[in-house]
Amino acid sequence: MSAGAALLSVAGLVKHFPIRQGLVGTRPLRAVDGVDLELRPAETLAVVGESGCGKSTLARLLVGLIPPTRGEVTFEAKSVTHARGSWRRDMRRDLQIIFQDPYSSLNPRMTVGTIVERPLIIHRMGDRAARKEAVAELFRSVGLPVAFIGRYPHELSGGQRQRVAIARALATRPKLVVADEPTSGLDVSVQAKILNLLKSLQRQHALTYVLISHDMRVVRYMADRVAVMYLGKVVEITTKERIFIDPQHPYTQALLAAVPNTDPSRRAARAPVQGDPPSPLDPPAGCRFHPRCPFSRDICRTDEPQLLPHGEGHLTACHLVDEIRSLPAPGPMAAQP
Repeated sequence: MSAGAALLSVAGLVKHFPIRQGLVGTRPLRAVDGVDLELRPAETLAVVGESGCGKSTLARLLVGLIPPTRGEVTFEAKSVTHARGSWRRDMRRDLQIIFQDPYSSLNPRMTVGTIVERPLIIHRMGDRAARKEAVAELFRSVGLPVAFIGRYPHELSGGQRQRVAIARALATRPKLVVADEPTSGLDVSVQAKILNLLKSLQRQHALTYVLISHDMRVVRYMADRVAVMYLGKVVEITTKERIFIDPQHPYTQALLAAVPNTDPSRRAARAPVQGDPPSPLDPPAGCRFHPRCPFSRDICRTDEPQLLPHGEGHLTACHLVDEIRSLPAPGPMAAQP
């Protein structure tokens, strides 16, 4: 992790969506329910977890696309949550996002050259000639022929559209890029090219990444640190090396056990987690993972664990960290009654 002050800080971040129940009532869907994070310049923080754990909502909160219910996001010690006026414009330039589906995030009525140029126009960066040259350079930097500038999104492949999305995100020369499942839905060979491109661009421009992913293989290749989310909360955060060598939370262990491995001698002793996560409309009391955890005790059903240090730079939200690490691997992680 880079030395120095945090580039991005998240404190007590909460996002609840009101869901109508019956004719007049509503209930909160707890998409993000109390997240604290820090991100330092030029590092990559991967946020991992199952679908529905709140990763994509967190991504949108970090760049100010949606307002939080509570909590604060600060970028370079200034509020993203309450940004107004010129600071909001500057913040939009410095914080960019790459969406999961490039086809739906690219305007089908615009050429891809116009799509990439739009941020430059909005932020008044250069005259027309300078913008045209900047767009051409962006296309070259993401490995697209300049001849593609006049094409429309439907004329490109999935990997090419994702490169356009990356070029658009880089147009304003941002300091931080949130990549929300940037290789989801792409062929394996194309995934590798996109990931290599992201790493190359990070080296060239000292970019800071927040990588949203459910694929632990992508995380292993890209990340410096990893935050594991479950049902709206971060349950473990540490360096990439520690998360693969010494996963402390049972949920993290289950995620790693689910990674395919063709070498029988290196297959995980623990079984992947079974069952579906509870609804964020009605999360369990205590530890939210306890209905699916083979180690759960009475305290897990009543007291919510806090995210606390268990080793240098290793935070885990589990009552039983020390006990679990001394136990043999359990059988299949069947849902608890």
